[in-house]
Amino acid sequence: MAGRGPRAAIDLLSVAASPLSLLLLALAAIAVLVVLVTWRKTNAFLALLIAALVVGIGAGQPPLAALKAFQDGLGATLGGIAGVIALGAIIGKLLAESGGAQVLAERFSEFFGPTRAVACIVALALVVGLVTWFTVGLLLLLPVVVSLTHETKRPFLVLAIPLITFLSVMHGLTPPHPGPVVAIDALGANTGKVLALGFLVGVPTAVIAGPLFARWVASRVSVATPPLGTAQADGRPRPGFSVTLLVVALPIALMLLTTVGELVFPAGDPVRAALAFAGHPVVALTLGVFAALWIFGQACRFTRPQLLGFTEQSIAGIGMMLLVVGGGGGFARVLRESGVAGALGSLAGSLHLPPLIYGWLIAAFIRVATGSATVAITTAAGLLVPMLATHPEINRELMVLSLGFGSLVLSHLNDGGFWIVKDCLGLTVGQTLRTWTVAETLVGVIGLGFTLLIATFL
Repeated sequence: MAGRGPRAAIDLLSVAASPLSLLLLALAAIAVLVVLVTWRKTNAFLALLIAALVVGIGAGQPPLAALKAFQDGLGATLGGIAGVIALGAIIGKLLAESGGAQVLAERFSEFFGPTRAVACIVALALVVGLVTWFTVGLLLLLPVVVSLTHETKRPFLVLAIPLITFLSVMHGLTPPHPGPVVAIDALGANTGKVLALGFLVGVPTAVIAGPLFARWVASRVSVATPPLGTAQADGRPRPGFSVTLLVVALPIALMLLTTVGELVFPAGDPVRAALAFAGHPVVALTLGVFAALWIFGQACRFTRPQLLGFTEQSIAGIGMMLLVVGGGGGFARVLRESGVAGALGSLAGSLHLPPLIYGWLIAAFIRVATGSATVAITTAAGLLVPMLATHPEINRELMVLSLGFGSLVLSHLNDGGFWIVKDCLGLTVGQTLRTWTVAETLVGVIGLGFTLLIATFL
């Protein structure tokens, strides 16, 4: 009995931890994270590691167990997105260096007119965001935003914020993105209705949190526009519009094949399996990279050493981003394994609120604690299944949207997307909090309002 003393004490501490104490612990860890990064100027990865250990040890985990959870989360996060980020960065670099991004910007600007550059970005974000992950869409379209910014002489944030807002809404609300797909399956919702209602409430939400908010914040947060690629400065030939559009559209079209296969072919069909393989983001982006290398190499007369240099430069530029994104995943894993996510869900359940608000709060609490929109919506959906089983009158599709909006609230320093946006847009931590974090919170709150409004008619 005596030999079990330390371990028993740890077990007792874990059991005794109340949802409120775990919430306070999570808030303390987040405060430590913010102080280290913004005030002490600590490397973000190191700050995430320290904050994760604060949560894990404070919740009763042995130090080595907390460290292992952090490592497991880091590996799982990078295992799922490192290839996607790297391949997307390569395509973005080639688009910028070849002048292809500026070609797209000029043609779209001609079509929409110089006064409708925001509408151009919104249209691209809706189409691309529907079938690609947030990170992929951002990396593919950011060079176009940069070129349009130079072309129209508008503040960078006026175009950048609508891009990230619409991509975020598409990722958080619409299938085939993983979070909504899991929630639809868990809650028994109809995919087509979720997609239709997602556009109905998501587009006006993103308009308010994107273009309208961008106009207000652009005059208050000064951000330099990233430079164009070198092709415009050295007189090198530029690729044509059609082939440049092909480079951007190829990975998107391939990823769309997965959805087509699921709708047309039954499970187990070899054609469906082949389409799923071709449409996997890593495969689709790999083929997109090879297409970009060949097309831009021929059109711009790049040598093989030059093309190799572009690919290496793009990877070198995102090294720290990958490490920080992985650190955010490690922090999220510690928060989950220490019981914070479950405790926050239980705490929200004790408030006895209307179902849609209740679901939104659960997803929002988990989102703030773990930093992951996908974890928030999937975990919240699992917690709501027992309640929905006894309340058949609750609209399942609107519940999926409520969870989706809750999962987008208050993206901050434990969210990998926070660091991706920060680095891609060239922002400081403070600027990212004042732009991206506020925009995501507006999406979550305004989206809930529209969802409740639709609920009054359905």
